[in-house]
Formats: sequence, structure tokens, C-alpha cells
Amino acid sequence: MEDKNGDLEAIKEKALSIVDDVIKGAADTVRGLQKKEEEKVAGAKYEVPNIKWMQCKDFTIGKGLLEIEEYMRTWELHESWLHWTNYLNDEELKYSTRYYYRVRWSIPTCRKPIPRATACVYFILEISKVRPSTLPIEVYFIVETNKLIHRPGESRFKEKWLKDVIESKITMMETIYF
Repeated sequence: MEDKNGDLEAIKEKALSIVDDVIKGAADTVRGLQKKEEEKVAGAKYEVPNIKWMQCKDFTIGKGLLEIEEYMRTWELHESWLHWTNYLNDEELKYSTRYYYRVRWSIPTCRKPIPRATACVYFILEISKVRPSTLPIEVYFIVETNKLIHRPGESRFKEKWLKDVIESKITMMETIYF
């Protein structure tokens, strides 16, 4: 009888050891898969497009307009979108000067060359009066009807933002009767 109990204990210990090894192996496999997934996600992060903005000392209203145009070429928009950029005004502040630009977007077609609605993106180029003039200008942009302030290189522009503005304007205009 003692041999049977001893054999049973040995079998139990061996079985527990095998189960522990299987559990440990499964946990290691899961951890490995999670690590691979995290690396895959980290590798999938996309780069937000930006340009090298001019230094404060080189700024002029015309160069600011050209830099905005260069930056907008990094946006992934369908080729049917057309835009017109213009300088609006400037604002003198205590520690900086802000220059305001408007870019009006639309999709004209052969059947409707004059669009029913447009969407605007407003750019603010800020030139510091206190920081070294060799630093780049500060740039911000806002999409019409939105409050969120975007910075080039920190948020990726979405074509959907323009479409949403235009669709909301068309929807509103359809409710107005003249």
C-alpha cells in the first residue's frame, strides 16, 4: 500500500509540474504576442506631415502666404479640391504680432462651376517680439465652425473636416426659403 501512495504522490507532483509548465508557457506566449502587437501598433504610427517653417526674422506677409501653400501641399486631399488663400489682417500684441490668413476651399464641377458652399481654414502666423529671431514662426490653424486649434506637425488634416462644413452649410441653406 505504501508503494501505491508513494506512486500516487509522485504522479500528482509530476502532473502538477506539467500543468505549471504548460501554464507558464501559455503565459509567456500571451506576453510575447502582446509585445509583438504593441510593437506592431507602435510601428504603425504615422508621421504627421509638416514643413520647415521660416525664421521669425525672415517673415513677410507674402512669404507667410507661400509657406501656408507649401504646408497645405502635405495634406492628403482629393485633386478636385480647389482653394484660394488671402491675407486678412494683423494684430499687434505685447509680446508678438499675429498675421491672419484665410484659405477658402470648394469642389467646383463642370455642371456646377460655382460651388453652393465653401469651407474656410484660418491660419495664424505668430512672430515673437521676445524670442530669438532665428527661431521658427509659430503657426496655428482652425477649420471654420470648429473651436479646436491645430498646429502643423501635431495633427493630421482630414478632408472630412472640409466636407462636413460644406454639407452643414448646404443643409442649412435648404431650410431657408426666399
